[in-house]
Amino acid sequence: MSSPLSRAVASAAAALCLVTTATAITSAPAGAAECGATNVALNKPATASSTENGGTPASAAVDGNAGTRWSSQFSDPQWIQVDLGSTQQVCRVSLTWEGAYGKAFQVQVTDNAADSSSWRSVYSTTSGTGGTQSLDVSGSGRYVRVLGTQRGTGYGYSLWELSVNAVSDSTGIPATDPRNPDFGPNVYVYGPGSSQSEMQSRLDSISAQMKTNQFGSQRHAVLFKPGTYNADVNLRFYTQVAGLGLNPDDVNVNGHIRVEADWLQQGDDPNNLGNATQNFWRGAENLSVTLPANQIERWAVSQATAYRRMHLRGQAHLWNGYDGWASGGLIVDSKIDGVVVSGSQQQFLTRNSNLAGGWSGSVWNMVFAGTQGAPADHFPNPSHTTVDNSPVTREKPYLYIDSSGSYRVFVPALRTNSRGTSWENGNPGSSISLADFFIVKPGTPVATINSALAQGKHLLLTPGVHQLDDTIKVTRANTVVLGLGLATLTPTTGKAALTTSDVDGVKLAGFLVDAGQVNSPVLLEIGDANTTDHSSNPTSLHDVYLRVGGSQAGKATVSMRVNSRNTIIDHTWVWRADHGAGVGWNVNTGQNGVVVNGDNVTAYGLFVEHYQQHNVVWNGNGGRTYMFQNELPYDPPNQAAWMNGSKRGWAAYKVADSVTTHQAFGVGAYAFNQADPSIVTDNGFEAPNRSGVKFTHLVTVSLGGVGTIANVINGTGGVANNANQVRYLVAYP
Repeated sequence: MSSPLSRAVASAAAALCLVTTATAITSAPAGAAECGATNVALNKPATASSTENGGTPASAAVDGNAGTRWSSQFSDPQWIQVDLGSTQQVCRVSLTWEGAYGKAFQVQVTDNAADSSSWRSVYSTTSGTGGTQSLDVSGSGRYVRVLGTQRGTGYGYSLWELSVNAVSDSTGIPATDPRNPDFGPNVYVYGPGSSQSEMQSRLDSISAQMKTNQFGSQRHAVLFKPGTYNADVNLRFYTQVAGLGLNPDDVNVNGHIRVEADWLQQGDDPNNLGNATQNFWRGAENLSVTLPANQIERWAVSQATAYRRMHLRGQAHLWNGYDGWASGGLIVDSKIDGVVVSGSQQQFLTRNSNLAGGWSGSVWNMVFAGTQGAPADHFPNPSHTTVDNSPVTREKPYLYIDSSGSYRVFVPALRTNSRGTSWENGNPGSSISLADFFIVKPGTPVATINSALAQGKHLLLTPGVHQLDDTIKVTRANTVVLGLGLATLTPTTGKAALTTSDVDGVKLAGFLVDAGQVNSPVLLEIGDANTTDHSSNPTSLHDVYLRVGGSQAGKATVSMRVNSRNTIIDHTWVWRADHGAGVGWNVNTGQNGVVVNGDNVTAYGLFVEHYQQHNVVWNGNGGRTYMFQNELPYDPPNQAAWMNGSKRGWAAYKVADSVTTHQAFGVGAYAFNQADPSIVTDNGFEAPNRSGVKFTHLVTVSLGGVGTIANVINGTGGVANNANQVRYLVAYP
């Protein structure tokens, strides 16, 4: 049976019988664009129909060395093709023939080399004379092929060099080399042959720099190529560690990837270090960790910290031990062989994971969705909210290196009613070459970023603080915006940092939006309408965090607004700062954290805190939330400043009166009225009293008895105050 490629060669050869003279199929491009000087085929992957006696490989024709060549067997037809790594507007193809040249040949382009019918001819001749030929062409494609159908000698076809030039436009957007990408100075890539001592020294240096660096501008990503390493990673602020394998087990760390609570004083005793409630903004992804014998992994974390797509060979403790506090976090798409001990964690989400060693512990609410080995549903004491299957998920896109040594981004497939990890039994999804990404570094003009997006590029945000004088606008379906090392977007002119159009399949992942000092009406907006059904290909957000204040006196009316239907929110912390720089009731102003207007939006791990009105406003129908954690603002100066009309205060989570269907599982709201402990909030939650609006496992807490939440939801559930600091409600209505 013939292959699709051999059929394509035969078809093209037959078509060539109709061509009798040299013909340029289309003219060269004109206008603002011009043909670039860079050989975009240099050292790119090349293949050929054959090689002479098994030698002279295709790669020799794209290596830039005029002394090496590719040559074919002595028959027709024959071809050589090169993968440019991304779709480009080809404007010139240059051929340096050895003595064995092509008399009749075509130059062809395609975006999909596997589709035999997609090749398009941009140059054709039946009267080639060999030597050096510079051919002006015009055509768009990722792959370029020279197809020979009549040899000029009795030998095969032989090329010293095949070079390709592409259109260079006035935007100045550089191409990304998928084999040697420039990630900037804050990304460290290690391979199995790297010096282990140098690697550990770098890890220790980053850890020391970032230990207490809660609001600094430094950002780091440490990436490990497939292989095995001996390392102790003490993970601190604004640091990401990740494997570059296709699956977590492709990269194994013998040692630890841990988070310690050894820097923040707890209480009045300066020696009492163990408070993990400010262990924010860090993450470990796509790695396996093999612990030393008889040791545990400490993962003492709170908000904006992801343990994602990990395989831990051992057990994990989610707090500092018996002297420490911890207030939230999540484990997602991970397998943990040993027991997970939650300790003092207040609320925690485990989604689509495999708890092979089981789970021990609870405080106010441990939530499990689609997780094997989760404890049975029980509430309260122990407070375990267990949902067998996750209704709709897409895991976070991630960077990896393929078998040829090229960087790619893997986009896991959409799953419905899923349980367990995405990778233990197959790894469905699609892959995008890094050549299709524009690498954004701090200082890159927003106009250049938007031009790259308009040309169909995806974005890779490098570690650092990106000051934005305009809005990054994602307008094309299926665009990926992926951050490394908690890349931070800061709007400086009162505009949104990033918006998307109401299109299918946008993926936003791995970055922080930090409000600027000029008020932004909204920081991040998903879609501009609630009209299109995106259920087959929804937009999704993964580890996207938003902050108002803390690093500066930031201001934003709404931090995140979701308009597109079917959007998936996969872990976010949306925070109006209660400490740090630029903090105060009239300083870092923020009305709402999250406003959901779209129908059928699903949120997993919704952490929203300290906003000055409702922290969450849900206007769309069909919404679902799996684990919500909230602290009401600490800083209203008095009750008069904390009024919603005649109501005392604003509920943390408000489902609009017009909503007919909504579900929420494992939700908590806390009060800590530091400025005035006499302040009362009437309801932790408010929602229409309808059969289609359902809450399962609610808790309200008066932290240390400082402040009062009079009711859990809609005037029911009881008071949380100094005398009764925790109130549970199994279900509403």
